Amino acid sequence: MPSVKMGDDMNNRLQWLAIILLTTGLIWSIYMQLSNKGHDILKYFEGCRLTAYQDSVGVWTIGYGHTKGVHSGMQITQAEAESMLLEELVEYQGYIDDLVEAPLNQEQFDALVVWVYNLGPTNLRTSTLLKRLNTGNFEDVPNQIKRWDKAGGKQLAGLTKRRAAEAAHFEGKEWVN
Repeated sequence: MPSVKMGDDMNNRLQWLAIILLTTGLIWSIYMQLSNKGHDILKYFEGCRLTAYQDSVGVWTIGYGHTKGVHSGMQITQAEAESMLLEELVEYQGYIDDLVEAPLNQEQFDALVVWVYNLGPTNLRTSTLLKRLNTGNFEDVPNQIKRWDKAGGKQLAGLTKRRAAEAAHFEGKEWVN
């Protein structure tokens, strides 16, 4: 029977732990993440409400734009709102990682995460924005971002301002709140 050194046993355990953490999604820092500036844009435009409300198209929402499982009368704490946001960002960052084939810099990644957080992955998946991006037409992406300023078929000033901020950030420019 071959002898196992203590160091070898520890390395094996660490390797297995890393494999388990990777497969369960607990290690995701190897992918690009929303920067502090991206967080600022998202939080500014989403706002944070600790009591459930219906958004402009009637969807129950709470915290920083969280919609899953939200119902009338629901209340959360600020800590819960922050936790919900961080949990959801893993999902929405993943959509950018999965759907965007073109290499992105941090500002471009941030702008797309904030956009898809608001509009959802189906809109990204079927958008001209994604088609232009994946063919390397980065110049048209800000225009494509700005096209999505309607809710319920009506143009909303808040969405127009948000899209302008996302487009500016995509281009590496400062956004003004």
